[in-house]
Amino acid sequence: MKPSSQQVIQENRDYTLFSWSVQKSAHPIHMAKAQGVWFWDGEGHKWLDFSSQLININVGHQHPKVLEAIKKQVDELCFAGPSFATEPRGALGKKLAEVTGLAKSFFTLGGAEANENAMKIARLYTGRDKIITRYRSYHGATMGAMTASGDPRRWPVEPGIPGIVRVFDPYCYRCPFGKTRETCGRECVSHIEEVIQLEGPHTIAAIMVEGITGSNGLLVPPEDYYPKLRALCDKYGILLITDEVMSGFGRTGKWLSTQHYGIKPDIVTCAKGLTSGYMPLGAVIVSQPIAEFFEEHMLWGGLTYSGHPVSCAAAVANLQVYEEERLFENTLEQGRYLGERLEAMKRKYACVGDVRYIGLFSVIELVRDKASKEPLAPFNGTSPEMQKLAAFLRSRYLYAFSRFNMLWVCPPLVITREELQYGLDIIEEGLALVDKALGVAPAAAD
Repeated sequence: MKPSSQQVIQENRDYTLFSWSVQKSAHPIHMAKAQGVWFWDGEGHKWLDFSSQLININVGHQHPKVLEAIKKQVDELCFAGPSFATEPRGALGKKLAEVTGLAKSFFTLGGAEANENAMKIARLYTGRDKIITRYRSYHGATMGAMTASGDPRRWPVEPGIPGIVRVFDPYCYRCPFGKTRETCGRECVSHIEEVIQLEGPHTIAAIMVEGITGSNGLLVPPEDYYPKLRALCDKYGILLITDEVMSGFGRTGKWLSTQHYGIKPDIVTCAKGLTSGYMPLGAVIVSQPIAEFFEEHMLWGGLTYSGHPVSCAAAVANLQVYEEERLFENTLEQGRYLGERLEAMKRKYACVGDVRYIGLFSVIELVRDKASKEPLAPFNGTSPEMQKLAAFLRSRYLYAFSRFNMLWVCPPLVITREELQYGLDIIEEGLALVDKALGVAPAAAD
């Protein structure tokens, strides 16, 4: 006899630890089954997964082609050590070289491990120690990746690893340099050059940035940001590492978010959409010069499960689904509609200060006042209004990620127009409640 939903939740609470939680405050949903953009809880309620779980279920839940590839690989070969060659490992490496324009991949089990190894590879290749990262960033929860993050989740583990230097972000809505789009001189890049000079260019191995900043506000850089950053790295012989863990593999409508900007990084890290979460897998993808360097020099890195055949087989099938089902095209098509709806919300609701979006990667930034831009919740905190909004969405069985004063809309790339509209309509109901709580009536609809 299967346990009740409450029994499942209680056993999870009693015997397991939940991440990023004060344990007594954890209130998990019992997820019993899932399909496409939907999942069902243990009591039979149907939820719309509007955040693709952790922005990783890109091809949707339970895709039959990925499931079949996993089952087939399990039957043939479940495990091979990292020193062995396997068919799915080679096939995946070849495909990643093809779609990224880079050369070779080192496989990990997730994004944090990928970023740890990217920093290690950069240091080995350049012989330099420092890594420049950004303040509004998250690169993972292992010690090195967490130190590289600017996210406040790093505070409890500081001082962390040595050699991390942080710079400001391309946050146009709240420009740290006090500029507007009309007065901007791209200080978000030029100040990095001053930091490089003050730190000593000969000491800096790499600049590591998220392709599109994810859980720290979804910051979409201006069109010339990446070309200028690429030129800056080239000027000083510094490697450019782009963390595409969240923004890669179709989330923005391309394989890599930086492909929108016409530049090629030296190293790309990825995970999440690489397998759409069906199996644990991450990768560090390096350029040809870096790959050639390790033909003659030791790669001081290794993991028991590096190149795991089942994970690689899942990734190969997952990448095929992107192409065969034209999911990038769907991402761009539905993303245009999403952008139109978000812009309309910005005009209509007093609590919506800014909206940022690219493909099916988007955020709504909530404020108490449009003129002052006072956040609806403080940095690294929450507020009664944000809690009320989150509770309302949950009451309507809409699963969406919210943090600080922001609400993310990042559904699976298989979503239809009708499903997207359904979720956005619920969000609008929630925004109307926030406006009411602030004592402001919504503007007339467009």
